[in-house]
This record gives sequence, structure tokens and C-alpha cells, in this order.
Amino acid sequence: MKKIYLAATALLLLQTLQAQKPVVAAVDTSKKQVELEEVVVSSSNFIEKKRNIAQKIDIISSKTIAQNNAQNTGDLLINTGKVFVQKSQQGGSSPVLRGFEASRVLLVIDGVRMNNAIYRSGHLQNVITTDQNSLSRVEVMYGPSSTVYGSDALGGTIHLITKTPILSGDKKFFTTGIGFTRYSSVNDEKTVHADASIGGKKFAWFQAYNYSDFRDLKMGSNYNNKYPNFGRRTQYIDRVNGIDSVLTNPDDRVQKFSGYKQWDITQKFLFKQNENITHSVNFQLSNTNNVPRYDRLQDTKNFGGSIGTKLRFAEWYYGPQKRLMGYYQLNVTNAGFFNELKANINYQDIEESRQTREYRRYDRFDSQVEKVKVFGATISGRRIMGNNELVIGADVQLNDVRSKASRKNLTTGAVTKLNTRYPDGKNKMNNFGVYAQHTYKFKNTKWVLNDGFRFQVIRLKSNLVDNSFFNLPDTAVVQNNIAVTGNAGIIYTPQKNTILRASFSSGFRTPNIDDLSKVFESSTAAKQLVVPNADLKPEYTYNLDLSINQRIANNINVELTGFYTLFSNAIVKAPFKLNGQDSVIYNGVNSQVLASQNANKASLYGFTFGINATIISGLTFNSTLSYTKGRFKTDNSKSSVVYEKQANGNYSLINKNVSSKPLDHIPPVMGKTSIAFQHKKFNTEFYLLYNGWKYLDQYNADGEDNAQYATADGMPAWLTANLKGSVNFTKNIQLQAGVENIFDKNYRYFASGFSAGGRNFIIALRANW
Repeated sequence: MKKIYLAATALLLLQTLQAQKPVVAAVDTSKKQVELEEVVVSSSNFIEKKRNIAQKIDIISSKTIAQNNAQNTGDLLINTGKVFVQKSQQGGSSPVLRGFEASRVLLVIDGVRMNNAIYRSGHLQNVITTDQNSLSRVEVMYGPSSTVYGSDALGGTIHLITKTPILSGDKKFFTTGIGFTRYSSVNDEKTVHADASIGGKKFAWFQAYNYSDFRDLKMGSNYNNKYPNFGRRTQYIDRVNGIDSVLTNPDDRVQKFSGYKQWDITQKFLFKQNENITHSVNFQLSNTNNVPRYDRLQDTKNFGGSIGTKLRFAEWYYGPQKRLMGYYQLNVTNAGFFNELKANINYQDIEESRQTREYRRYDRFDSQVEKVKVFGATISGRRIMGNNELVIGADVQLNDVRSKASRKNLTTGAVTKLNTRYPDGKNKMNNFGVYAQHTYKFKNTKWVLNDGFRFQVIRLKSNLVDNSFFNLPDTAVVQNNIAVTGNAGIIYTPQKNTILRASFSSGFRTPNIDDLSKVFESSTAAKQLVVPNADLKPEYTYNLDLSINQRIANNINVELTGFYTLFSNAIVKAPFKLNGQDSVIYNGVNSQVLASQNANKASLYGFTFGINATIISGLTFNSTLSYTKGRFKTDNSKSSVVYEKQANGNYSLINKNVSSKPLDHIPPVMGKTSIAFQHKKFNTEFYLLYNGWKYLDQYNADGEDNAQYATADGMPAWLTANLKGSVNFTKNIQLQAGVENIFDKNYRYFASGFSAGGRNFIIALRANW
């Protein structure tokens, strides 16, 4: 593999040195960068100036992506200091926006919804199936954004926008591209990336290739004094002479069996039929090898007899995570009534699987495989009428889910039936929606109005054929839901350097196949089993945002945004009975029965503060801080399981009558502070990333906060110091280097069963032409 890596590196550099005379600078000018960041496409599906949008939107530019050198898209979001990301394994990243995670955050790539019928409410890894090195920008919308995109956008939307083919304009032929190779010490990461756009006057082709090899990640050595053994991987299971054996890890800071490999390919074609009509085709493929589920590999179980308590799983991994997407898009300007018209048809093919085997259970190698096929279509048009801009659109998404499972005896080769994760019959979920988004720019005034609404119909059918495993009371689930949501916002600019925004928006999420029909083991340590509940109703959020953006003396910009969200019919996991039993034996473990249920009401609130300042020419200071709080109401006539601090200072899990409980997925206080310097061919950035404490009494004991992977008090606060820089040797060649977690801090992200990396040295050679 190393030979392949070195050969690819040499080929990449040779191609760069042989390239034609460069026509694109290696680094964007600051003026072009400011102009780029002033426009967004996520708010209405068409380009709009950011200052005319009431909703809070952050932009991660291509320049920031290149300077960041993140190993995957999840790490890219973490390094903003504004988006919290949970990790169950190295090959996982689950973004959290305003206390909403997984199926309550909408992922969009190039205008196409990634969320499908099996996006779960726990923790996801789908965001890393996009190649961050092929992105031109990322737009993060905070707060409900269901008007344009429909279901799931409760906490917000993350819109990933890939680079586009570039036509030659008045030139006969135009080519531009980027390539780099990178090495990181903390996990022996090796990445090679190359992309290029080749264009003529009518036709252009963009292609991108990315390959990454991540080995086992090493955690930091600088432990919290109170928790000197937190997260250590002291033992692991491997086969010795064909027998599962518990082995001592020679370096207990190396997270054994956490590495994986990933490769991504993007192909985009653009054809300009005439001045008003363009056609584009987009193909994306992402795949991995097996991805170990690291947190579950730490779980223990009492096997009884002479074996006693041992690590539970000899094997627990996701099979290759495959994502295939293709679309055709038509863009038309001056299309009759519409100034702009956009139509898109798309297809996605997703496969994920789970492979598990307990210690020395050679007769029980369990495999669950899910295949999801998604067909989608959208059409939208924009009409500009004086000071009014109107966007209207319609969309459809059709989901087909197939779930299979089997158990193999590794000794005899015999294969038997196993309960599937989702019903083994037909599983369909179809979404149909229409929407309108309007902007009015008051003439000769300082006001801008945003408003819009959406009408959505969702139909779901799920059938269980084999009910012999659990004898579930419902073998068929049918739901027909209707949702009406909207938004209204106002922007007021009393003077040139001041912008005030106020917005109200509503969002919804209809229960999907995962919510309604899934059977799965939530936690080994907590001994919980989640079963279906066919009576779920859609979730709704109603959100109020207030923000002020103030520029001071032309070199300091201060932004403060506060929000309050009312969460209605919130789906939470709570105790349940299956066939009259509140606990059952599952995989040899007596497990408490839980089910997703609608809570009466929940509320979330918080703020984000940011300051950007230019100290002197080329020297800038940036800092951001985010705070979120969330609780849901409970029936105080019934006891609930909560964590409570005792008189001795320790936390205990108790049953107690309470009027409210913490929502799960609520991140701790978090932020980033940096100082950056850029001068001609050289730039550098020193920055701090930090999270506050998340104490155990703020955990949801029934949810997805994973207290079993925290300390006895919760997840400790942490702070890391980081330094990155680059130097341009020529207009085409750039050397990048950095040190992450300089002081080798040992820490974990809240709700994660996987420790973050320790001190990490990064070096990359980047070429532009």
C-alpha cells in the first residue's frame, strides 16, 4: 500500500509540473473571497445575498477547506467551533445543530436530500460519505429549514456543494485543477487527492478522486488528574491459533481496531446548449472497507462459568458503507414567467450492514444488511417582479428499503435465519411537497422581508413477514401524514454597519422506517432493547431567532444570535412493554424494553456569539462561543429514570417523579478562538478548540447520550491548542504543515465512545494549476 501511495504522489507532482501556464491563482484574493461569502444558495435553492436572509447561515469556503486539512467532513465541521460532532468510531461523525442530531438534521449535497427512510435518531456516520476535498463550499443553516427542503430540517440543514465544471468562456480551452498528498501522524493517515476541470466553450468536465487510509488512532497522554485511566484500551480480542483470545494492548492509548479505508469519486459534466439553457450530470461514489464499531468493542459481558466477565464482542463492524448518487439537472434562464428555472431528477443507492460476533461464539456470526434505493425529483422557479422575488417549487422523494439478516456458524458453515433490523417485507416511504419562498426588498428603505410556506404529504408502508422472533403486536405499519410549515423573517439595516434580524420558522419531521419499525440493541452496558411503536406522530418545531451584527471602525465585526425552540411531539426513547413485559432476553442479555414515543412538549434555547477583528493588515482575530439547553416535559405522576448527584458527590441512576428531563443530544458549551496571519506567500493560524463540562445529571438516561462511555461524573471539559500554516514555493506548489492538540490532551467528545486524537503532526504538499 505504501508503494501505491508513493507512486500516486509522484504521479500527482509530475502532472503538476508538466501543466500548462497557470491561469488560476493558487490562493483566492481576499476580495473574491468576501464576494463569494456574501452569497448563498441554501435559503431558496437559488443564489441570494446573505445579507437579505433572516435565517442564520455560516459558510465554509473552499479556501478554508484547503487550509483546514481535515481528515473527513465531520472533522471539517468540528474545526469551525460552531458545529458539534459526535463520534462512535473513527469512521463516524454525527453533526449536531442546536441540540438536534442525526435524522433531525438535514444533509443535502448539491441540492439533493441525503436523508432517507432509515436515518436513525441516534448517531449517524453518513456525512463522511462525502469527500470534503471535492467541495467548493459548505453552507450551514441553523434552525428549522423545512420550507424549501421538507422533513427532517428541525435543527438545521448542512448543504454540501461540490466543485463545478468550468467553461472556457472566450478562450478555446481552459483547464484548472488541484491535487495534494497528506500524512498525519496520530493515525498514520495517508491521503491522496486530485481533481480537475477541463472545459471548452460548450462542454466542461469536472473529475475528482480521493483515497484515504486511516490506521488505529492514538489518544492523548495528558489525562485529567481525576480520571487517569479514562478511555484506555487495555485489552482487545484477537484470534490466536484460531481461538478468540483476550490480549493485552502493548500501548493502551492506541485504539485498537479503529482504522479503515475510504475512497471517493466525483464526475460532473456540463453542457451549455445556448445562453439560456444548460444541462448538467453529476455522479458520486463513496465506499469503504469494513469500519469497526469501536465503542461496542469496549463493551463487557458476564459469560458465566469459567469465562466470567470479558470483552463482549470479538467482532463488531459496519460492512462497506456505499453511497452512489446520480442526477441530471436542467437550468433555464428567461423561461417565460420565470427568470430562472431549475429541474432535477436524481437517484441514490445506499448500502450499510452490521456484522457482529460475541467472544468465542463461533456459531453466531450475525449479519444485518440494509439496502435503500431513493428516487427524487425537484422543480423550482424564481420570478423577480420589481422589489419582489418569488420562488415556487415542488419535490418528490421515493424510498424503498430492503432488510436482510442471517446467522452463520463459522465452524460448520451452516446459515440460519436471524431477526432483521427493519421488517423483512416491503418498506416504502414517499414524500411529496410544494413550497413557496418570497423576498421583498422595501423600496428606498432599510428593510427586507422573507416569508414562505410548505405543504407536504408523506406516505409510509412497512410489512413484517417473519414475526417468529419477537411476536410483535403490529406486523404492518401504514401512515399518511400531512404537514404545513412556514417561515417569516425581517432584516433591518438602520445604518451601514448594523444589521438586525428577527425570524420565526417552523419545521417538521415525520416518523420514518427507522422510527416506526426498527428492532435493535441500544446499549450493552445499559442493557436496553428498542422495539417498534406504530403509534408515533410527526415532530414539529417552532423557532424564534433574534440576531444583531455590528461592524465597528471597519475592522471589528460582532455577531450575537439567540434562539428559542418549542419542540412538539418530540420523539424520545422511554420505557415500553412488549407483550406485557417490560424486559426480555435478547442475545443472552436481560434487557429493558424501550420504544420511541412522543413526549408532550420540549423546549430548547441558546445563543451563539462571534467576533472577528483585523488587528493590522494580514493579522486577524476570531472567536466564537455557543450554548444550548434543552429539556422535555414528563408525566410527574410516573417515575422516570434520571441521574442525580448524591450527598457524597457521586452520581446515581435512580427512579424519581420529575416534571422534566434533559433532552439527549444537547452539546456542552463549545467554541473556538484563533489568531491568523497572512503575508504574501506565507500564512499561519494558531487556534484553541474547547468544550465545557457535561455533567451526568444533564444526560438523558434513556436516550443516546451514552453515559457508559463517559466518566463517573460525565464528560470532562477540554481545550486543545493547534497550529497550522503554509508557504507557497511557487504559484503552483504549496507546502502545508501543522500540529493539532499540541499538548497531547486526552479527551472525548460528549456522547462519544471513541477518544479524540492526541498530538498530531500534519504535512501536506498541495498543487494548483
